[in-house]
Amino acid sequence: MSTSFRYDPFQNLQEKNMTFEDVFQYIVGFMHQNPRGNYRLIVGTDSQVHKSHTVFITGIVILEEGHGVWACIRRVIVPRKMLHLHERISLELSFTEEIVAMFTEEKKKQLIDIVIPYLYEGSTFTMEGHIDIGAGKRNKTREFVNEMVARIESIGVEPKIKPEAFVASCYANRFTR
Repeated sequence: MSTSFRYDPFQNLQEKNMTFEDVFQYIVGFMHQNPRGNYRLIVGTDSQVHKSHTVFITGIVILEEGHGVWACIRRVIVPRKMLHLHERISLELSFTEEIVAMFTEEKKKQLIDIVIPYLYEGSTFTMEGHIDIGAGKRNKTREFVNEMVARIESIGVEPKIKPEAFVASCYANRFTR
C-alpha cells in the first residue's frame, strides 16, 4: 500500500510558502544580528491523528539564548489515521531527520563560520533534534527512547526528549490541531 504524503511549504506567522533556502537565509540573517550569541538550531516534529488523516508538523527553531528566536514549520499530511504509536513516532523522527539532512555540511559550516570569530568571547553553535517522547514510567513512548535517541545521535545531532524537547512537544504541537 503506497501512501502519498502532502508536503506543504515552510511557513511561520510572518511568511508563507518559504523554500528551505528561504528558511536557511532567515537563520543566517538572524545569527548575523549578533554573531557573538549562543545559538541552538533545533528541529523537532509532532503529529496528531484526525478523522481521515494524520498531520505532522516539523518545527525549525534558531534560538539565541536569552535573546530570542526565529522559527518556522513545515506541515506534512498523511492521508490515513496512523493509530500505531511506534509507526507515528518513527515517522515523526523521519521528518526531523529529513530536515536535519537539508542542513548539509556546507550549510552547517556557513552557520558555524558566523560564530567562529567570537568563540573566545563565548559564542556557541549547537544543533539539536527534539523527539516527542519521554522516559517517565507513565509515558507510553518510553520503550522507544533508546531507538529514537540512537537515530538522532547517528546523524550527528544532540538528542533531547521530554521535558527538554520543547520544539516537538510545545512549538510543533500547537500547529497539529
